[in-house]
Parts: sequence; C-alpha cells; structure tokens
Amino acid sequence: MSGYSVISWNEAGIERSARWYSEKGMPAPRLVRVINDRMTADAAYRLVCEGTALLWKGDFQNARQLLQALARRIDKKRLAHKTTSSPTELFHQYRQAQSQRAHILGCLLIPFNADHSIPLRRAPDVRLQCLEAYGPRTEDYIASLCELQGLIGAFEWRKKGIALPALGGRIHPHYGVFAPIRSEYVDLVMKTPLPRQVTAQSVAFDIGTGTGILAAVLARRGFQHIVATDLDARAINCAHENFTHLGIATQVDLVQTNLFPEGQASLIVCNPPWIPARPSSSLEHAIFDPGSRMLWGFLHGLSLHLTSEGEGWLILSDFAEHLGLRTRAELLAAIDAAGLRVLSKSDVKPYHKRVADTSDPLHAARAAELTSLWRLAAK
Repeated sequence: MSGYSVISWNEAGIERSARWYSEKGMPAPRLVRVINDRMTADAAYRLVCEGTALLWKGDFQNARQLLQALARRIDKKRLAHKTTSSPTELFHQYRQAQSQRAHILGCLLIPFNADHSIPLRRAPDVRLQCLEAYGPRTEDYIASLCELQGLIGAFEWRKKGIALPALGGRIHPHYGVFAPIRSEYVDLVMKTPLPRQVTAQSVAFDIGTGTGILAAVLARRGFQHIVATDLDARAINCAHENFTHLGIATQVDLVQTNLFPEGQASLIVCNPPWIPARPSSSLEHAIFDPGSRMLWGFLHGLSLHLTSEGEGWLILSDFAEHLGLRTRAELLAAIDAAGLRVLSKSDVKPYHKRVADTSDPLHAARAAELTSLWRLAAK
C-alpha cells in the first residue's frame, strides 16, 4: 500500500499513533489536531491553511458537511480567469490551484479499524469498498475523508459500469483504473477501416489497455487473438474481469509489461496519456505523461512490432497543443524519427460536459480540442 507510514497525535493529553494510509502517496501530516462537531468551518479552514491536519472524532455525517464547507471556502478563492495569461501559464496556474485544493481537503482525516469499519457515529459501512481497494489490513489506520469519498464513488462506478453502445455492453472500471468516460475515441477505433491484409486470424496488440476497452472493441471487430498490455496490476485485473464479463476472455491474452509484448502484430492500438505533465496521483497516470514518455516510447517501438504491412493506430487528443505543452511539429517529427509515416488521420470533437463549461479557466483549449486516430505504418 502506498503512503504506508505512521501518524501521531495528542488526544486528551495522551500521545497516540496509528498507521497512515494515502492512496495518493501523501506523506503523513506532522501536525495533527483532534476535532469534533464543535469545530466551526472557519476555524477548520484556518487550521488546514496553516498546515494542521484535522483528525475527526465526531459524527461522520457532520464531517462530510465540514468537508463540503471547506470546499466552498477554497472555491471562493480559486484561480480567476486571467485573460492576459498564455494558455500554458493558465494550465500551470490551474494545476497549482487544483493541487492546493486537494491538499487542503486531504487534511480532514478519519479513523479506521483494522477491518475497515469506521468508529464514528452514523458512519456508513464501507468495509467492502475499502477491502476491494486497499486489501486486508491487520492494524487500525488513519486516512483522508476526501480519499474515502473518491473510493466510494469508484466502487459505485464499478458496480454500475459504463454503457458503451459500440460494445453492446458495459465496462466496469476498478478502483485506481481510469474510467473510459470519454468514449469518442472508442467510436474512432470502432469505425476506422481495418488494414486490407487483416483477417480474423491476425494478431492485434492493445498497448496500455487500462479497463480493456480498446481490446474489447478489437474483439468485437473480429480479432480472435489480441494481446493487451499494461504495467499496472490493478489494470490487468480490471481488464481480465471485463473480458470475462463480455465473453471475450479466450480472445485476449493479458501481459503485465511496459508498452509492447514480444512478437509482432498486424494492428497495434494505443491511447496514451495526452497531457505531458506530472500526475498527482496514480489515477492521473492515464491523463498525464511527464515528458510524453509513453507517447514517444510507443512511437519509437512501433515499427519493430508491426508486421510488414501492419498499421499502428495512435489515439491522441490535441489538448496539449492548445495549451502550448506540445506542438504538432514535435509530434510529426517524432513520428518521422521513429521510421513511421502517416497514412491518414480521423478527428472527432469530444463531447464531455467540460467542453461547455465557460467558467473553466481552460475552456478555450477544451472547446478547440480534437481527438484523433492517426493511422501509422513503417516507412
């Protein structure tokens, strides 16, 4: 478990300690104050802004209300739209504001028993949710209420699943695995004509499979042998469960590795993280790729793993280009340097709800964004 260390505090004159857990890898806070229902939101906000974490020992539902009150106070001071800033400056200001918001909200802590139950009044039973996400524990521990809420939300996503018409079924994301809520790229992979030489017996690779969504699309398109890779164990387990649920487990081999498996394929698809910036949590690795490492790694390894007439399909948003974080010229140069040529490019406008949110500091970039499928082949 990430973030595994010890947190200490003074309670009624007695020094106490417990295991600290943070899925985001946040270090155990050094200053901790025990609070309860008598703590006002204004006082709590001042304390967390000064660097003091708050260990809640009151009613659980009141803790939720306090967390909401803290969020309202943060949002009143959130980054204003700065029309004089460049898109790149706006992005970095936005990320800094989001990081500060997450840090402050992460300072409201709650206790857990070793069986994942919460020893607070009116606390929900989250033992199953915590067990699936964190695994079994042998000791009591302390964690952030904000992270718990994220865990509960992820559990509901997993139970309900995400309906994808292209599959005629649902994908169920596990905790810590990015949910394919932006499904425009799924439609691109479903509708793009397959290479002429591809048959049902051809091999296809899905690089960085995540929930397994693109491998499932390839199976629906007739591929009988697909190799799906991911470096994250949670993603591998998630994809396996989805393949079983969709009835395609015999068509897909899962390999836990970085980028490519051994061998070659007639079609290789990859939907890498699209923003070259540092992620702040494990879940953000599906969006943020420092230095475009996965993107460049995919391009530079692609020709070695394609059959003589095979194609690589790169699914990539141009959001980073509109933010000034990567240029189209840099992408084309990397494609050329990798010994690849562009056969064609298909574009689609994202239709997620943030596109229409004019209060978003990054609205201009989101409104201009296109998601593209680049058909690549060896020179």
